Amino acid sequence: MIEDNHKEYKGLKKIIDNQGKLKSEGFRDLAIVCVAMANVQGGTIFIGIEDGEQIPPSGQKISSKITNETITRLRSLCFNVGIVLNDIETDTNGGQFFSLTIHPALKSIATTADGKIYVRIGDQCQPARSEDIVRLANEKDAFQWELQARNISLNDIPETNINWFTQEIRNSDRVKQVIKNLSNVEILEHYNLVEKNKLTNLGVLWLGNVSQRSKLVYPLTVQYIVYDEQEKKIRKEVWQDYSMNPKQLLLDIEKEAVELTYFDEFPQGLFRNKIRHYDERVLRELLINAIAHKSYTISGDIFIKVYSNRLEIVNPGGLPLGITKDNILHSTHRRNPHLIRIFHDLKLMEGEGSGYNLIYEITSRDSKEFPIPVSDYNTTSVTQYSKILDEEAVLLLDFIAKNYQLSQKEFIVLGIITRRKKILATQLIKELQLTDEERLRSYVSNLTDLSVLITRGVKKGTEYLINPKLIASSKINIKPTLKTIEQPRLKALIEELLKITPNLSIKAIHYKIGDIDIADVRKCVYSMVKDGALKTQGAKTNRVYLLV
Repeated sequence: MIEDNHKEYKGLKKIIDNQGKLKSEGFRDLAIVCVAMANVQGGTIFIGIEDGEQIPPSGQKISSKITNETITRLRSLCFNVGIVLNDIETDTNGGQFFSLTIHPALKSIATTADGKIYVRIGDQCQPARSEDIVRLANEKDAFQWELQARNISLNDIPETNINWFTQEIRNSDRVKQVIKNLSNVEILEHYNLVEKNKLTNLGVLWLGNVSQRSKLVYPLTVQYIVYDEQEKKIRKEVWQDYSMNPKQLLLDIEKEAVELTYFDEFPQGLFRNKIRHYDERVLRELLINAIAHKSYTISGDIFIKVYSNRLEIVNPGGLPLGITKDNILHSTHRRNPHLIRIFHDLKLMEGEGSGYNLIYEITSRDSKEFPIPVSDYNTTSVTQYSKILDEEAVLLLDFIAKNYQLSQKEFIVLGIITRRKKILATQLIKELQLTDEERLRSYVSNLTDLSVLITRGVKKGTEYLINPKLIASSKINIKPTLKTIEQPRLKALIEELLKITPNLSIKAIHYKIGDIDIADVRKCVYSMVKDGALKTQGAKTNRVYLLV
């Protein structure tokens, strides 16, 4: 199985010696994992399965004595870590394993028994730096901020505000009926807007009036700024009168931000003849991410900056620890979880995480660069470029979408491959923010089964490319590229070239052919020499090739 920031796999030998006794060193390592997970997002530790394996060893047995001793020992080695022992499980091969659920430390910093602090970055547990500790403390403050009670009675809130929120909840098909059947006050309590008849900070955001919202330490304010091609400011809108709840604010921004509705037109004959600079679903996810993941314990406005070629959204607060630009596709944010849940239940955002899967899917299908997040201690900014990178890729993806029922993950990977024409498996793994080839299979296996994708090469040299037969069947006027040329055709091309101009080096052959990787040329030439189609002249440094 594959480790990530939420999962860890340990073989039984890591914690138990040959005599069946607990190994102190192994438990110290486990304690570090527990602390690191608790300080970031929480996670699960599987014990009895080796890292890199799918299943436990055949016939492996685990007693309840071992599981009980394990959790007892770990709890003595960790502070401020919530650990839950799960039941022993048995695989089909008869091997047993068990797991521990590590809850995130929401109100305190987790430490080992000797006072050391660790954080989980990707699948690694790292000692916390001084700046990490400050960020951790701020994250705890941010979490508590949502639930902090204000000296504002529910009786001071207009009945219309309460009715609006509760009706929005009852109208949502994402909310369970048991919640909809609650009274108005019970619904407010369920979403942590009210605590003992007093509004929380979260309640003020959603239910408060202008005066009440303005008294929040760092209220929700937004600036929308448009720049010309010389990046001179030409328009500015500011939302700082605190008259709107988060949903009303979002809808008003979308209404006023007319520059974000511009689009590019295609010639007739394409499946689509218009593509917005910024797809409305991508735009909403990015705006909501800014509102939902803003640190309300740090001073600063949300900035929406519109340039001639890009959109930049900047909000106060860095990315939560454990979340980076290199793992954001597979990680979820924890900041303001109750606010995020409301956005989700009101059907305003894709999921309770980052929504980056949806963003990546749409930008893939529009053949645009993925949004680029940049974070430091004080701010997080996301840049989305408007340019369509490859119009032919848009056509091809539209054709595929019309003829195949594919998943979100599959469209993401197709977007990458159609733009690149071909890509090494190792590069694809990196682009998809995966850890190894095993996880890549969930993205490509169905596409290869459907012959949408084909592969060339083996192991680390495996390349993925769109099936040329699929391109041909689409009847789309796509210019052929030698990047995806099959080896028999490449051999024929090299033969024709050497008939006209014999005695060429591999570099010269590559130069004359063009539009193809020199590695493919080299591989093909070597194969032709081996098969007796070509012969060589000269030493290795100045070797040339000619037809037999």
